[in-house]
Amino acid sequence: MNAVFGLQYTLAAKFPLHSGGLLRPARGRRHPSIYRTETQGITGKRVPGKKAKELSDEVSNSNYAGFNVGGSWHPPAITRGEGVHFYDADGNEYLDFSSQPACVNLGHNNRAVIKAIQGQAEKLDYIGASFATDARATYSEKLRTVLPSNLEKYYFGTSGTEANEAAFRMVRSYFAKEGKTKVMSRYNSYHGWAGATGTLTGNARRFALEAGGGMPGVVHVPDPYCYRCPLGLKYPECGVACADYVDYAIKSEGGVGGLILEPVTGASGVVVPPKEYLPKIRKITQENDVFLITDEVMSGWGRTGEWFATQHWAVEPDILTTAKAMTGGHFPLSLTATNKRLAEYYDKNWLPVAGTFSAHPLGMAAGAAAIDEYKRLGLVKKSALMGKHVGKRLAEMKEHHRSIGDVRGLGLFWALELVKNRATKKPFDTPDDYLTGGDTMVHRVAQKMMADGIFIYTGVVSHLIISPPLIITKEQLDTGLDALDEALKVADAETERA
Repeated sequence: MNAVFGLQYTLAAKFPLHSGGLLRPARGRRHPSIYRTETQGITGKRVPGKKAKELSDEVSNSNYAGFNVGGSWHPPAITRGEGVHFYDADGNEYLDFSSQPACVNLGHNNRAVIKAIQGQAEKLDYIGASFATDARATYSEKLRTVLPSNLEKYYFGTSGTEANEAAFRMVRSYFAKEGKTKVMSRYNSYHGWAGATGTLTGNARRFALEAGGGMPGVVHVPDPYCYRCPLGLKYPECGVACADYVDYAIKSEGGVGGLILEPVTGASGVVVPPKEYLPKIRKITQENDVFLITDEVMSGWGRTGEWFATQHWAVEPDILTTAKAMTGGHFPLSLTATNKRLAEYYDKNWLPVAGTFSAHPLGMAAGAAAIDEYKRLGLVKKSALMGKHVGKRLAEMKEHHRSIGDVRGLGLFWALELVKNRATKKPFDTPDDYLTGGDTMVHRVAQKMMADGIFIYTGVVSHLIISPPLIITKEQLDTGLDALDEALKVADAETERA
């Protein structure tokens, strides 16, 4: 495995170049003026406007692009956002059909959140985490109205990676004397890019993240990935054997103190588990005295039609982590929320977690305003309702697109898994293609959508993820879905016929 970063989310891999001349504008939008290099499989070039090119060159020449092959990164210059759209320096408009990576749930530039940040900045711009503030107290009170009721103490950080690192260290510290320092995660997962979270990650990114050495004490187990069952079984006859495997692994490994999982998988393809899975996992972790950590960095904040995805199955985790949409993307903020057992332990023991910007006053103000906006706009219920429409449209697409292997999702969180051969489930691309920044099929479909003014996030490795701002209208949803319907012809043309 060539362990070179090649994250499909990077804008360089997303923004299109037409190799045979200019594309016709779609729905009145001008074609995105950005180019990609020949190393990414694109032979032609379209030079952007002067301002856009100057901005792009300055950033690409002086900045690293995470999870990317740097020399091929030529980012489009984005100048503003509003609602479900964002705009580049040449005035092109794009429908944000994935809320960036599922974080702009409230839409771009929500005025209430911006006003809250401004007001807090004028009052108290920063104070260390060892101090109490009214913003921190207010946000903590509001969190209790939306989180699972058993979670009562909070650590605030700045990213999902940090939230999961904190959970990992809490579990290890708690069970250190008992030697239960192993933490279990699933293969089809992403939990972050740092020391512990990079190893906890199971998908193709881990191959690159572990190139410099992984974290010891991490155990991976199979997923409830019914489309590609790792155990070769079929639901429901399987009896949800993937959950039974977790029980077997905990008992066989010994020393397991925690299990981290995404209730609905995020970047690895929006895998929704069978209805029995999470309740069964909760019972297994309780019987084995293992802390259950639910990573809701992508699936939280109304994304799946509940405040948090675990609530679909009435499961209360011991630790819940989240970030991204906590502030609607307006300010970096993350949360590690724990149950009473952990809270009482750390009332008497040293907590091995801290950060300069933990509980930043501006983040607290933004988070509180965001909760108010989710409630005022009724976005959790709206997500559930609009999701039914998305699911129906995607199911219809599968009927006439040979390249769609699977459709899955909840609320406004959906994925299409593209395949070269539907009968054999043969994928178009491999992890090697992904990690070397190759011109993968999901890239190419996304490029076609960008030509129509629609931004879509591509997952790891063969997924297109539909996760628009929760404020989106049905008409706007259909605009994006129509563009997706058209763009899938790119993949259909290269499928293998039975």
